[in-house]
Amino acid sequence: MREQSSVSTEPHTRVEEMKERLAPIIHHVSERKLPARAYQILRLAIRNLKLLPGPTILEREIAEVLDMSRTPVREALIRLQTEGVVHLIPRKGFEVEPISAKDLKEIYEVVEMLEGLAAGLAVSVMDGDDLDHLEELISQQEQALSHNDLDEWARLDNLFHFTIIEHAGNQRLANVIDVHADQLYRARLLTINKRPLPLQSIVEHRAIAACMKAGNAEAAQASMQSHRKRARNEILEVLEEDQDSM
Repeated sequence: MREQSSVSTEPHTRVEEMKERLAPIIHHVSERKLPARAYQILRLAIRNLKLLPGPTILEREIAEVLDMSRTPVREALIRLQTEGVVHLIPRKGFEVEPISAKDLKEIYEVVEMLEGLAAGLAVSVMDGDDLDHLEELISQQEQALSHNDLDEWARLDNLFHFTIIEHAGNQRLANVIDVHADQLYRARLLTINKRPLPLQSIVEHRAIAACMKAGNAEAAQASMQSHRKRARNEILEVLEEDQDSM
């Protein structure tokens, strides 16, 4: 469920609602150092639409949800603000920043080029087992779509792309893409129910995998860039329509 519950007037109720919403993420994060733990939980909660733009969230409420003091929570929020994910409200709390069409367009312009480069570089690195794994991910995406499980499709889509990026063997390239990865994932989830069923994405993933299997780095790069460009246009169209209607 990706809808954020309406904010209750009762602080205790708000905390209980957030605890329930964030529980799977809290249990998933294994980091023990409190500032890093708070950062990872909040980052994933925003990325996965468990915390949405709109209502102000109090710092003390998040501290209670995460079962820690306000100091590590504040450190995490300052870090998230420097990344442009939240806006801090002095002596009150924070708000999750919305994704603007302009920001997303700029992010995609960077990622399109870098992911294309990653696909080209990975051709000479990925062996038969690696390519079989890519094709298995595509098959799992098809299965997710057959069950109308768009959340699972989005998770597998993300894994497909990052499998290729990891095999590019360029850590600086991976780091730059990683800076923007959460915003791209959040945008996909925000718009997924307003876009056509992503069957074309499956076709394009198979084309990318086929180019890589053929050992054609130039074709793999071009296919990846074309894939990202089409997805960008589709997502931006929805975001721009939503922003125009506000």
